[in-house]
Amino acid sequence: MNLTLHVLSRRGDGYHTIESLAVFPELADLVGVGPSPRGRTGLALDGEFADELDLLSPPPDNLVLRAAEVLSQAARKRLQPLHMTLTKRIPVAAGLGGGSADAAATLRLLNRLWELRLEDSELARIGLELGADVPMCIASRPVIASGIGERLMPAAGIPDLPLVLVNPRFPLSTASVFRELESAERSPMLPIQAKFGSVIAFVIWLRQTRNDLSEPARSVTRLAESAVKSLSSDPDCMFARMSGSGATAFGIFAKMSTAERAAERIRLKRPNWWVVATEAKGS
Repeated sequence: MNLTLHVLSRRGDGYHTIESLAVFPELADLVGVGPSPRGRTGLALDGEFADELDLLSPPPDNLVLRAAEVLSQAARKRLQPLHMTLTKRIPVAAGLGGGSADAAATLRLLNRLWELRLEDSELARIGLELGADVPMCIASRPVIASGIGERLMPAAGIPDLPLVLVNPRFPLSTASVFRELESAERSPMLPIQAKFGSVIAFVIWLRQTRNDLSEPARSVTRLAESAVKSLSSDPDCMFARMSGSGATAFGIFAKMSTAERAAERIRLKRPNWWVVATEAKGS
């Protein structure tokens, strides 16, 4: 989840240079493996958002299978075929890095199962072939990402963050959001403190940062803005912003119990939306 996303400039190859503070909520899809009855590696989808994923990224194109393929190629030897299952528990095309996290989980899992003994740095190098966000998902701890997302620096001193995540069940293509982004040179993220003494101190710093994709996402759909407003209007929410390219918004709360009560209030107002209370562990 991107707490900040400063898009600094566009490179000649079409990629954008960024600075982002990313954290990892304790909420995720599940990747499972077992013996393959057909003698080749395959993928089945299940879970709440399996149908949406099947439409947008059917199994032959899914990052889980692609991760298994690139890892097998990197190993340069014949490996045990597997039947893989992806239980999709978070929304698709939601600005939460779900596909990248699934790919990273697959690389870590198969590295152990196939006994390849590759270091995380090597898995990150392999993962970069699949997407710029995969290396940070290999780390799965608070990081500051720069470059196109591949340069990672541990973000020390981040407190545990009680969160509510809200998604209006509207898939938002990252490419479509970036197409709406005005070409410009933008300022980098403010230096992060060595340690924040409290969630409030962290929120004060966070208010001085940006998500440069918020306006472009709003141009694609007003639902991105509505998701943020559903959180910022809650009396207990300390800070709300869109994550990544949207349309998921996150709200930061003082305690988990407060976040859970806020999630219930939002569910009553928006019964058709995806609303979850969770926590992102600090560093």
